[in-house]
Amino acid sequence: MVQVTVKQTFDVPASQLWDLIGQFNGIADWHPAVERSELEAGGMRRRVRLVGGGELLEQLEEVDAHQRFYTYRILEGPLPVAGYTATIRVTENNEGGATVEWSSEFEPLGRPAEVAKLIQGIYERGFENLRKMFGG
Repeated sequence: MVQVTVKQTFDVPASQLWDLIGQFNGIADWHPAVERSELEAGGMRRRVRLVGGGELLEQLEEVDAHQRFYTYRILEGPLPVAGYTATIRVTENNEGGATVEWSSEFEPLGRPAEVAKLIQGIYERGFENLRKMFGG
């Protein structure tokens, strides 16, 4: 298994960040690679349509709004991974801001270092857009 974790600190309250990224179906509102997201299976799955083509089907595994995290897994998609499970977490820091952490574990279907770099790049693109939206 390969693990990837990316963290970014923002100068906004955790509750404000969570309001945006804590919505399982809200990923299109903040990640530039996502054209749209549609809920299925009573809100437990999202079908993510990617900019430029491609589609992911993801299953919500756990959500805790009080602790500000959710965990999901990829059921189908074009990424070179198997058994992919990820968690997005927002935590408060001592300065009144927040840290967002996006972490995952998966079996790479290709060279582990290259697949890890691909996944890391996906997370970093999302965080770059959040920095444009919130600063940080």
